Amino acid sequence: MKEKVLNFGNRCLEEITIKKILIIMLGAGICSFGIFNIHQRTNITEGGVIGLMLLIEHRLHISPAYITPILDLACYLTAFKYLGGSFIVISIISTFFVSSFYKLWELFPFMLPDLSSKPLLAAILGGIFVGAGVGLIVRQGGSSGGDDALALSISEAYRWKQNLWKIMVQVFVIMSMFTMYSQA
Repeated sequence: MKEKVLNFGNRCLEEITIKKILIIMLGAGICSFGIFNIHQRTNITEGGVIGLMLLIEHRLHISPAYITPILDLACYLTAFKYLGGSFIVISIISTFFVSSFYKLWELFPFMLPDLSSKPLLAAILGGIFVGAGVGLIVRQGGSSGGDDALALSISEAYRWKQNLWKIMVQVFVIMSMFTMYSQA
């Protein structure tokens, strides 16, 4: 049994290189920079884990640096059976860096102008940061958030189209945010 666990661990780690980790770090830094400096500041939301993280931060005042790993790990544990160890290990590394960079950005004042009066511009610029960061991470074989892992595993387990599951999660989180902000 011990040998099987060691072999599994070695197989998962074989695909992880310094270059891959550096690209994941870059993607995590870009993504979290956009979330902190644009989305959080202007109350622009996302769906999935990022949107849920912003919702919890807004309602409970708990830093996304702490919320993100908890939400992501819950999704990764669910997805492990379907996506394999390498995907999960790379995704956990990504989660660590996204949370670490978010905590770093919180130590500084906002670094971009306040775009609250220009929500369309804020959404576009925030989307560029998040999209570029997530794209770098996904190209390394992982996920930048647990909702991707969860959507992939549910798609695999129930033979649902991944897009259908992603849309359902996005709509739920965005409607929750809409309800929250309309009450404010």
